Amino acid sequence: MKQRIVLLASGNGSNVENICRFFESNSSIEIAGVYTNNPKAGVIQRLQPLDIQVKVFERNSFLDGTLLSEIQSLKPDLIVLAGFLWKITKDWVQAFPNQIINIHPALLPKYGGKGMYGGYVHQAVKENRESETGITIHYVNEAYDEGAIIFQKKVSLHPNDSTETIATKVHQLEYAYFPKVINSLLNKERP
Repeated sequence: MKQRIVLLASGNGSNVENICRFFESNSSIEIAGVYTNNPKAGVIQRLQPLDIQVKVFERNSFLDGTLLSEIQSLKPDLIVLAGFLWKITKDWVQAFPNQIINIHPALLPKYGGKGMYGGYVHQAVKENRESETGITIHYVNEAYDEGAIIFQKKVSLHPNDSTETIATKVHQLEYAYFPKVINSLLNKERP
C-alpha cells in the first residue's frame, strides 16, 4: 500500500516541486494532493509540467473544517507545509498528531513566530550579524514554529552576505534535505 503525502503551499512552490520530483519515481509513495490558499501562487504553474493539479481553497473552508474533512478523506500519512503561511488550527493538529511537518528557513527557536517567514527571516539574520543560519524541519502544533524539532542543518555565513545570498544558501539546504527527511519519516527512520 502506497504512503500518501499532502502538500500545502502559499507561494512560489519551489520546495513543493522539488518534493514532487524527488518522489516521482518512487512507487511506494504518492503525492495525494497539493493545496494552496493563494489563487495566484506560483506553485500552480510550477506543477503543470508534472501533471499535478493544485487545488485552491478559501479561508472559510480552512476555518470551518471543510478542507480538513477533504484532506482526511485522502488518508495522508504526512501533511507537509512548504511555504504555507496560515497558522494550523487545533482541529488539524488533533486530527493528524505528529503527521504535519513544516520547514522553517532558520535555526529555531531563533527567528521563528508570527510574521517570521521568507525574506523577513533572512533580513533579521543579516541585521543580527549571525555567523550561521540554516533550516529547521519540525512537527506542527498550534503555535507558530514551536513544534518538536525533527531535523536541523546549518550553513556558515560571511559578514558580506546579502539577504539574497543568505536566501540562496538556505534554499540549497531546503532542496537537499527536505525530501530526504520526509522520506525518512515515512520509512520510520531517523533523519
